[in-house]
Amino acid sequence: MSSTTNTTTIGTIGAPSRRNTELAMLVFAVLIPVFAYINVGLAKDGSVPAGVLGYGLGLGLLAGVTHLVVRKWAPYADPLMLPIATLLNGLGLVFIWRLDQEPSLGKAMAPNQLMWSTLGVALFLGILIFLKDHRVLQRYTYISMVVALVLLVAPMFFPGVNGAKIWITIPGLGSLQPGEFAKIIIAIFFAGYLMVKRDALALASRRFMGLYLPRGRDLGPILVIWALSLMILVFETDLGTSLLFFGLFVVMLYVATERTSWIVFGLLLSAGGAVAVASFESHVQTRVHNWLNPLELLDGGVTETAQAMYSFGSGGILGSGLGQGYSRLILGIAPKSDYILATVGEEVGLAGLMAILLLYGLLIERGIRTALAARDPFGKLLAVGLSGAFALQVFVVAGGVTGLIPLTGMTMPFLAQGGSSVIANWALVGILLRISDTARRPAPAPAPSTDAEMTQVVRP
Repeated sequence: MSSTTNTTTIGTIGAPSRRNTELAMLVFAVLIPVFAYINVGLAKDGSVPAGVLGYGLGLGLLAGVTHLVVRKWAPYADPLMLPIATLLNGLGLVFIWRLDQEPSLGKAMAPNQLMWSTLGVALFLGILIFLKDHRVLQRYTYISMVVALVLLVAPMFFPGVNGAKIWITIPGLGSLQPGEFAKIIIAIFFAGYLMVKRDALALASRRFMGLYLPRGRDLGPILVIWALSLMILVFETDLGTSLLFFGLFVVMLYVATERTSWIVFGLLLSAGGAVAVASFESHVQTRVHNWLNPLELLDGGVTETAQAMYSFGSGGILGSGLGQGYSRLILGIAPKSDYILATVGEEVGLAGLMAILLLYGLLIERGIRTALAARDPFGKLLAVGLSGAFALQVFVVAGGVTGLIPLTGMTMPFLAQGGSSVIANWALVGILLRISDTARRPAPAPAPSTDAEMTQVVRP
């Protein structure tokens, strides 16, 4: 056999990088927010906004730099995640700037949001450049647990805002929401822990009504996490983070063990804990009461939930048009944070709101696909955890604003005003892209064998 014989190897049939596809979609991800920005200006003042050139160039520069870094340091990463994140972030800046035009909604927040978005993109780039292999994070399993607990406990020592203690104040930086960063660190801890313990947690002692009941000693971890989530809810009255924290663990536990019984136990424990806390915690009782009675008059007005319902109803199918809604009727800064989806629903209608939710769904789907493609168990669990945390946050925020569940006080990823949220979610997308690049990267081609080596192999 000649050593120059052409052979087909794994490396020669690897998947294409799809970076040109990503670049093409990034163009649209920049153009759509720019046209939305112009539309708002025409609706409010009848002229093109003076800052449209700067906004377009700034967003285009951020998109271009991120694409170049992904092309160089993560060439085989998923081609859809970055354009979707860019589009959502760009639209969020447009809606926040649109709400800044309403003097009754307080000071302008779009410039600060642009600054936080830039910092988020910088962290995203840092992750791709310096995190060469996501499996390095597995070394910090228990350190991440300690860091996550510190982040979750820290707000207890700061004054509450609107009844909830979920912020910490840093001189010179303002307020930060550590729970946004804790969700990523908790996912790293769960992925490392469950990769080691999943076999023990998958064991079952008996079967009851079609469900495999876990052994008593295996219930320990889920009971501890349940207790911690209740403590967060009791001491910080943070319904959203508690739901996210506990739900994330149950989702990852189910994926690691493939036992439906863990989902059942998780739902029972979450329902029991929520009922128990709501029986004596006034802030949670108020949230539930406003959810059940949104049209009840409070101090001469109606609840924010009712105002959001009016906004959705006013928008109808196609919306009132960008810049032509009445979100100023929702008091405080809620339209820029908790209730920004109400502005979306009113001004772009049900069609636009569904398009936004489909973008979130597509981003989550790409994260789950990354988990399926990952070649190592830690990467699979981490991708599922990050995607699950993102999905749970989208669900609890969208569900709270639309009246499906009580409002939790969390922010809509990329869309709502909030520096901690946008930075943490850019970091989340960066880690997912790193896992995706590792999963989709073609395996190196084996070295070709010489005639002498082949002769030695076949010689008896």
